[in-house]
Amino acid sequence: MMERILQSPAKYIQEAGLISSMDEYVQRLGSAPFFIGTASGIARIEEKLGMGRGSSEMAFRFGILSGECSKGNISKLLEAAEKAGCDVIVGIGGGKVIDTAKAVSYYSGKPLIIAPTAASNDAPCSALSVLYDDNGVFDEYLFMRSNPDMVLVDTELIAKAPVRLTVAGMGDALATYYEARAVRRAGKNNQLHAKPTMAGYVIARACHEVLMADGIRAKEDIEAGRITDAVENVIEANIYMSGVGFESGGLAAAHGIQKGMTLIPELHEALHGEIVACCLVCQLIMEGAPREELAEVTSFCRKVGLPVRLSDFGLTGYDDELIEAVARKACAPGATTFNMPFDLGWRDVRDAILMANSEEFLTETMG
Repeated sequence: MMERILQSPAKYIQEAGLISSMDEYVQRLGSAPFFIGTASGIARIEEKLGMGRGSSEMAFRFGILSGECSKGNISKLLEAAEKAGCDVIVGIGGGKVIDTAKAVSYYSGKPLIIAPTAASNDAPCSALSVLYDDNGVFDEYLFMRSNPDMVLVDTELIAKAPVRLTVAGMGDALATYYEARAVRRAGKNNQLHAKPTMAGYVIARACHEVLMADGIRAKEDIEAGRITDAVENVIEANIYMSGVGFESGGLAAAHGIQKGMTLIPELHEALHGEIVACCLVCQLIMEGAPREELAEVTSFCRKVGLPVRLSDFGLTGYDDELIEAVARKACAPGATTFNMPFDLGWRDVRDAILMANSEEFLTETMG
């Protein structure tokens, strides 16, 4: 029988104000950290880092990511990190920054700390990076040897980010259970090229339960400037439970179709989790999910502000050739779309996309 594998970060720490103790955690792994972030992201947290201000001898070394998590940008930052003589890679920012930092750590062989500044996706905890070309079109997955050594989640910092980012993270996390369920039913492999463990599946299911219980309240609390148990729970679900759940539980059509959607230029400014939410609806349509389940998903999305159809992004017309190209990319060799528990082809994906965006579907599921 094939092995079952569950992976997770070596250490996950979540606390309000955690970023100010960064130096303490870096010193557990090295003494010459190389921080990777966007220019605006670094400016946002630099004064809160608690490093180089008399508390330690460590100096700031920053690498600025401008653009996509692409092979070219990874190479530039890898070279900069090596020239700086660093011994620890620290990724501080959103999904593109985090995936770039993971890739730099992977190629340099240096330990890795991830400190997300938003709960917008489940990238912080996983052992893979999603690579794009410089135009934002999906290129490939880069699989790491291990997960981050440390994930530091400052809930105060995350709660102060635009609420849209946390909502997008809910969209990414919402798909976790349904994709893990599909992989489990199909007997397919998870993202570790092994069979899912029971623990991975249970974490994915619990992720869904947290969103249903606390998602709407968490959004309201963040908007009101409150850090409550609901906020803490949803941040953990978005980052840790979804990260471990998707990697150890497996991905299916929702993320496969999302990769195809990167071909639509108008969606390049949309957030990953926003697109995943739309693609989850397509997956459930292909599964023939009960109307009640579809209604639950679309209702939740509407209440927290997630899009469920392309028109929610402002797209009112669909080019048949472009939708076909999206469906074909979603069904490229090796795509997670094929982790569904039934045979399918690009025409099935195309039809699901069209159905999800039809007035008939809107009436049936949302009234």
